[in-house]
Amino acid sequence: MILLSKFSGLLIFLSFIFAIYSYFIDDSFKIYSVSTIWIASAILFFTIKSKKLILILLSLSLLSFLYSYIKGYSIDFIKALSVNLYLLTLLISVGFLKLIATPRRDKDDLPNGKSSFIKTYIGIHLFGSIINLSALLLVADKMYKKAKLTPLQIIVLTRSFASDAYWSPFFVAFAAALTYAPNLNTYSIISFGIVLAFLAFLITYFDASRNFDLDNFYGYPLSLQTLYLPLILSFFVLITHNYFKDLKIILLISLFAFLLTILILPIKKGIKESINILKFHIIDELPKMKSEISLFLVAGLFGILASSVLIGINFKLPFLIFDYKVASIILFIFILLAFIGIHPIISISILGDFFQSANHTLLAMTFLMAWATTVSTSPISGLNLTMSARYNCDPKEIFKLNIFYAIKMYLICVILLFFMSKFLGI
Repeated sequence: MILLSKFSGLLIFLSFIFAIYSYFIDDSFKIYSVSTIWIASAILFFTIKSKKLILILLSLSLLSFLYSYIKGYSIDFIKALSVNLYLLTLLISVGFLKLIATPRRDKDDLPNGKSSFIKTYIGIHLFGSIINLSALLLVADKMYKKAKLTPLQIIVLTRSFASDAYWSPFFVAFAAALTYAPNLNTYSIISFGIVLAFLAFLITYFDASRNFDLDNFYGYPLSLQTLYLPLILSFFVLITHNYFKDLKIILLISLFAFLLTILILPIKKGIKESINILKFHIIDELPKMKSEISLFLVAGLFGILASSVLIGINFKLPFLIFDYKVASIILFIFILLAFIGIHPIISISILGDFFQSANHTLLAMTFLMAWATTVSTSPISGLNLTMSARYNCDPKEIFKLNIFYAIKMYLICVILLFFMSKFLGI
């Protein structure tokens, strides 16, 4: 099984290469990218510990297919198998980026106090926006070695990381938004998203100040010296997009993240060690993405098949204009569904195609808000499942610590949707 796992890592890497090559050079290679990622997912499927959700989605996909087939509804099989391919391409590229972006572990003792609280929050948020969950695990591991995570530490870890989804173009939530709302205005999304992330920090800070003694908070501030990397990456992406506006942002980020990795890694580690690091990452680390890969592939499959049924029965959305009022209702529904176990990627996959006539910037912002607001609170989110399994945190405790935060952020999101709607002239 170990050999099969290593082989699947190679297939995942090939899928990434084929996806980039097919988009920029030869579109006919896209079929190879789709094939290799599905084969890798099939190989790794049996090693996934918690696959209940994936099995449910597969069952629903089969039922949707059978119903569409019996009724004679049209099904776009190519789209069903590939709709989330570029989302996964970004996820894989970010995995490479962490090889050169992980901050130095330069402190043994955990500093305490208000300053430590602020620096820890900002450090996790900034590095999490680039290397995703790796940043949170780095800090949480350090904290957990000293003692069981305190409620305040749990709050900082979950909220600082989750709020990345409001704005970070390197976050998987942003990739999902780009997949289903490709005509979004990137600058508007990032600008409004950063405002939301800042407000999330202020709410967390005042909550913590009111309910906890910040002088007794022990954090792990990360060195901000390596922030040059996201600045370089953003510069290349924005400059290229400025001259080639038709190129997808999601693919530009994926390409430059990988190129920067293979260019900077030899400078930092030397050629020989860099080859070994890349080899280890491909055959040992990439297979660990099995849960995310399977979930996003199957969610995309179910989303398209379910959409085929909805289109076949002539389902119509109960509104004509997608404005802030409708966006607020959709956001509430997405949050509610996430709390009962339906991941935002599933909700987005099912309904995404029905909003193609909507303003994609407002639509994408709604998707990002749903993702960021639920990931820190929902007991079944990937973040909180990781916190529960790795650090022995009680999912119910995480929910109680963050539920009122989620309510406050929902209200703030509604206000921001109003202003965005007016800004976009809707």
